Amino acid sequence: MAVNYVSTRDVNKAEITASQAILKGLADDGGLFVPTEVPKLDVPVEKLAEMTYQEVAYEVLKLFLGDFTEEELKHCINSAYDSKFDTEEIAPLVYADGAYYLELFHGATIAFKDMALSILPHLMITSARKNNIKNDIVILTATSGDTGKAALAGFADVEGTRIVVFYPKNGVSAIQERQMVTQKGDNTHVVGIKGNFDQAQTGVKQMFNDKALAAELDAAGFQFSSANSINIGRLVPQIAYYVYAYSKLIAEEKIAAGETINVVVPTGNFGNILAAYYAKNMGLPIAKLICASNENKVLYDFFTTGEYDKNREFILTNSPSMDILISSNLERLIYHIAGDDAAKNSELMESLKTTGKYEITEDMKAKLDSFYGNYASEQETGDAIKSLYEKTGYIIDTHTGVASYVYNKYKNETGDDKTTVIASTASPFKFTRAVMGAIDPAYEKEEDFVLVDKLSDLGKVAVPNAIEEIRSAEVRHDTVVEVEDMCAEVKRFLGI
Repeated sequence: MAVNYVSTRDVNKAEITASQAILKGLADDGGLFVPTEVPKLDVPVEKLAEMTYQEVAYEVLKLFLGDFTEEELKHCINSAYDSKFDTEEIAPLVYADGAYYLELFHGATIAFKDMALSILPHLMITSARKNNIKNDIVILTATSGDTGKAALAGFADVEGTRIVVFYPKNGVSAIQERQMVTQKGDNTHVVGIKGNFDQAQTGVKQMFNDKALAAELDAAGFQFSSANSINIGRLVPQIAYYVYAYSKLIAEEKIAAGETINVVVPTGNFGNILAAYYAKNMGLPIAKLICASNENKVLYDFFTTGEYDKNREFILTNSPSMDILISSNLERLIYHIAGDDAAKNSELMESLKTTGKYEITEDMKAKLDSFYGNYASEQETGDAIKSLYEKTGYIIDTHTGVASYVYNKYKNETGDDKTTVIASTASPFKFTRAVMGAIDPAYEKEEDFVLVDKLSDLGKVAVPNAIEEIRSAEVRHDTVVEVEDMCAEVKRFLGI
């Protein structure tokens, strides 16, 4: 039985195929698509341990993307995970100071988003062909820093697509911004907004839900889809790397087959840790899902109290991809812990929209027992980066620093010393100023690209190509708009 998809807000549970869900991105009722069931892994982990990343990805994706043929899926996988990645392993595991860091940043834009956004364009184009779509697909995305560049790199010059990325003008790192504004491709458009990420994300969701705009686009030969982690074509490939990490631990004889591990994920929009939750529900032996937040600790407060409340100050931190107060993907978890109850989920999401908060029931709270939430302050994040470097010589970025600090908090609180995988979500080269400043404040006086070379010397790692190529690249995108002008800017770009 192929897994189909339903909206988290549809009480009628109308099912669509995986390819239809990928094309739509967001459901018509504003809900997110979730699988009708979470399929179980059908290959023993000992067998997975003998496989390459691409082979493991196929074993996971075939279970969720049931209307894709074996040939189609393997083509998408092999087109995605190729020489764009700078290591043959795709996602290496590095041991440092008591934990395994799953390096998810070896793709074209040196952040974990590449793991899914390298394959999404191929899944999207295959889905369009399957469903006889004649319109050009317009990828509409809000980014807090990494999704934008990874999506731009994935979709640049892909025939039959256009891509528009909105980012908070003063809310991303200098390197992140430069990566986006130098993006090539006639079908790409990058727009800074005078606001924060949550405003960008809300603006994008409003455009997705605007029926009149959809009709106008259709008449002009376009239709929207999403590259954010609200798209299941983005979420499902993320499940694969947790399965791969577990299989690597077996292959390297660090754990026995069936032994449980913990997973730590630095989290903003909740997609990356949700992928680990799905992996656990597929049968992967994960004990604790450790949710690490920065000072925008809305998720920590939720896991502690059962109340989600975005009514608070929005803090700009050195881990900008986590500077989020509305964690979109949490809706999928809420739906599941409500017993796949669309009516209950809709009620809570309506409360979030009208009051900025909601509270889950005691029954729902009880279903969160495999999650642990905590957070790291800016100082604690810097301390984690410095401490790990001084102990081991291994340098991590700010988001991974949040995860590292929270993991040590968890260990100190619980005494749980199970084998642990920490999702290392970005290269330190993406946040050189914050990373080098944490190691030694004297570095903060230096220019960004001087720090790049010093980081390379200090960490004994080569400067990634993604950084080298933007040193002297020309700025191609310099549009900045007010939040209320986002829709007008999309129409201007599309010529309608």
